[in-house]
Amino acid sequence: MRKVWRSFLATFTSLKFFNYRLWFCGALISNMGAWVQRIGQDWLVLKELTDNSGLAAGVVTALQFAPVLALSAWAGVVADRLPRRKLLIATQAGQGVLAFGLGAIVLTGHAQLWHVYVFAFLLGCVTAIDGPVRQTFVAEMVPLDNLPNAVGLNSASFNSSRLVGPALAGFLIQAFGTGWAFLINGVTFAATIVALSIMRRAELHIVESARRAKGSIREAFAYIRNRSDLKIILVIICAVSCLGFNSQLTIAMMATQVFDRQAGQFGLLSSMFGGGALIGALMAAHRPRPRVRLIVGAAMGFGIASAVSAVMPTYLTFGLAGIFVGIFTLTLLTAANSTIQISTEPAMRGRVIALYMLINQGATPIGSPIIGWIAESVGTRWAIGVGAAAAILVACGALMWIHRNWHMSAHIEGFPPHLVIEDPHESNPYRP
Repeated sequence: MRKVWRSFLATFTSLKFFNYRLWFCGALISNMGAWVQRIGQDWLVLKELTDNSGLAAGVVTALQFAPVLALSAWAGVVADRLPRRKLLIATQAGQGVLAFGLGAIVLTGHAQLWHVYVFAFLLGCVTAIDGPVRQTFVAEMVPLDNLPNAVGLNSASFNSSRLVGPALAGFLIQAFGTGWAFLINGVTFAATIVALSIMRRAELHIVESARRAKGSIREAFAYIRNRSDLKIILVIICAVSCLGFNSQLTIAMMATQVFDRQAGQFGLLSSMFGGGALIGALMAAHRPRPRVRLIVGAAMGFGIASAVSAVMPTYLTFGLAGIFVGIFTLTLLTAANSTIQISTEPAMRGRVIALYMLINQGATPIGSPIIGWIAESVGTRWAIGVGAAAAILVACGALMWIHRNWHMSAHIEGFPPHLVIEDPHESNPYRP
């Protein structure tokens, strides 16, 4: 029993650092508000401004992530050069102002679809800068050895908020209307800003800044070209993000179109997915050092779990299957994030993480309208199935490449069945 208790406490080891505790608590509140806004935005587009238009919902998602394509690489350079804490205060304030603006338009009864498009794009511009800074700032709050744990706990914070946020959003929408979802999100950004403002600066592990020079982004591309492990991670993330990570859209359409549920049940369905994601995040926080093999296995697991969820006949069984989709989603994302941050040189970390986020989030604007069109034209189940197939195919392709170039073998074993990858060069840190 004592061993189990120690193992449980090890999952939360990064919370012993004062600055990280502040960040974790502030992010927990802010993330809850973000989920409230996400559900409110989906409901506003699908039910109040259109007649269940999956294409319109896909366009909103695309506009929210499109700025990542243009700004992420530049944001990575900024993250490597400027004080990250001050940058985060600015980006958090910007997101809060946008949430208040959209909420005011909705509450006054003047909201139109193009308003949502504009605010989604502006929010995307701010978050494109916020993302690389937020990800790399974790390394300033904890020692490098604790970085995988801190990244996992960040994901746990985001997804524990998902357990409460969507359900709260459903209640707010039914009781008071959609506009309040945006206003509440605006208020929650104050928690992160306060946490960042009162951190102990002497305890921050300031990462070496990159030198000011031309070709900083090209330098990051050259760095990745010489690292086969990073290339595999980025290819997997690109394929799965483009066609698989569209749960915000597909869950909304399954709830409203396939199961004919109201806002409260829609929020609960998203919370069930979030429960699985929380489990995946906590499992990631417990791993001392993720490797590429885990990323490949998680992509395969995500594809299989998504395929199963696509054929679930009832609201309840779809929600239960979504728990496993959430587990594999967060296992994949946190393992990829941790592996990249740990194995990348500190002065390059911001730019490499920015390119990772460029691929991770930048693929979404390409895939979301496609998935939305498939859901609207053929059916939401087919849209989920396309994402599942993409994940399985890219995982199989990665396994073939690994076997041919790294001389590794893979097989399925155990119950429940899981992918086992055997590496003859276990001691090499850049191996999977």
